[in-house]
Amino acid sequence: MFEFATAGRIVFGRGTLKEIGPAVASLGQRALVVTGRDAARAARLLDLLKQAGAEATTFSISGEPTTVTVREGVERARAHDADLLIGFGGGSAIDAAKAIAALRTNKGDLFDYLEVIGRAQPLTQAALPCIAVATTAGAGAEVTRNAVLLSPEHRVKASLRSPLMLPRLAIVDPELTHTLPRSVTASTGLDALTQNIEPFLSSRANPLTDGVCVEGMTRAAKSLRRAYENGGDADAREGMSVASLCGGLALANAGLGAVHGFAAPIGGMFDAPHGAVGAALLPHAMEINLRALRQRASGNPALQRFETVARILTRRPQATAEDGINWIKELCAALDIPPLRTYGITAEHVEELCDKAAVASSMKANPIVLTKGELRELLERAL
Repeated sequence: MFEFATAGRIVFGRGTLKEIGPAVASLGQRALVVTGRDAARAARLLDLLKQAGAEATTFSISGEPTTVTVREGVERARAHDADLLIGFGGGSAIDAAKAIAALRTNKGDLFDYLEVIGRAQPLTQAALPCIAVATTAGAGAEVTRNAVLLSPEHRVKASLRSPLMLPRLAIVDPELTHTLPRSVTASTGLDALTQNIEPFLSSRANPLTDGVCVEGMTRAAKSLRRAYENGGDADAREGMSVASLCGGLALANAGLGAVHGFAAPIGGMFDAPHGAVGAALLPHAMEINLRALRQRASGNPALQRFETVARILTRRPQATAEDGINWIKELCAALDIPPLRTYGITAEHVEELCDKAAVASSMKANPIVLTKGELRELLERAL
């Protein structure tokens, strides 16, 4: 048994931002537009909303969304009497918009619904309509059913999750990614790649997500380095937008794994870009998972999937699992991905991070349960 849920409608293609005007009329007329730090990037969007007769106000967030930020956003939506949320940006802005939309219609406190650190109660009321407009190629948040929020008091990230949070409309316009800096292209692009690899290896993989992951990995393998080297390469940017979308579709329906299991507590304790953290962890997580499967679960179908990943990434039909891992290591080096110690993570943090990673939501779909020693080794290698 499996299920597959995604945004009510996905519009993909160069120049598709203009589709937001006709869409707004059927969803709402008083929009709260959640943006990243630079709200000026949303100027064209705001103009399109105005042309469509919608009234909009902006709410910009600095960095990744926190529980504090989301509560502020709910109050802003209430004060504006918003009947529509629009997330315009990367995963942070879109996740914040989804969370605000959900909490605006569901009574109680945010921690009533948060996983791991909250009471994890299910949402009971449909969220306000939400439109997600992706301006990076990495998170795939425009088609996921959760919002990842940082809790400053707990120093960890946790998800607000419900099918009721799926956006009504996802707009993926690759042209919005052309001006991304090289460092952002690298970190978000590797996040997209990871979010296709982990669901493919996941214990919850299914036939629909398999097809999506294969397409996403294929696109990322062809496009990521090109987009990094030449941000104006329209075909490469489009390829990475497809890969990002595929990753979002896959993770929402098949889960993730050890990389994201560690990324949540690391992001909660340190000021570190999510994509860069995942990239630093990815080759080591694959090596340790591969070894653990060979030692303790030789019949696990994930072992063959490691070979498939390698053949897709290297484009060599005889590639081994180790070839795929080496390909990822070389890509991380080419994209100048720093080790985790860059963000202040040291050996003294290893035990706490391993304890938090072991109970993270993403860890539940890892292809094999890793021992405490394996978790420790994985993190120490990435330092």
